[in-house]
Amino acid sequence: MWLLLAFVAVPLIEIALFIQVGGAIGLWPTLSIVLITAITGTWLVRNQGALAIGNLQRSFSELDDPTEPLAHGAMILISGALLLTPGFFTDAIGFALLMPPVRIAVFNYVRRRVQVQSFSMGGMHTGAHSRQPNSRPDVIDGEFTEVDSSKPPSDDPSGWTKH
Repeated sequence: MWLLLAFVAVPLIEIALFIQVGGAIGLWPTLSIVLITAITGTWLVRNQGALAIGNLQRSFSELDDPTEPLAHGAMILISGALLLTPGFFTDAIGFALLMPPVRIAVFNYVRRRVQVQSFSMGGMHTGAHSRQPNSRPDVIDGEFTEVDSSKPPSDDPSGWTKH
């Protein structure tokens, strides 16, 4: 229901803002502002995205929890889409999501609302599906099917086998 309301409300807000701004400053200045915000937003998204990728790589290399850098990267991606969408309302939200304090506030809000059932990283696993106490970290579970070598293959060899 909320998604439907957003798909109806956002275009109506954008149309109203275009009419108000266009009536106040004219057609060409309004279109210029939309074009300038798209170009500036693209540049900012590119810079912020590079920083987010660096933070994500750092969290992977240090085996830290990558949740926050991934969330920041997702919000930067969403802000890029909003900034490329013509409109003043979407531009305002897009520029707001490019500011780290706003992203941190949004992340903290979502973190309070989401409950994590399990988390695994680097062989360590916690939660409902944790590792059995007798399992060894150097053992990999797998499944196999025994192939009858006396039967010829049903199709051409793949190059990995000799027949």
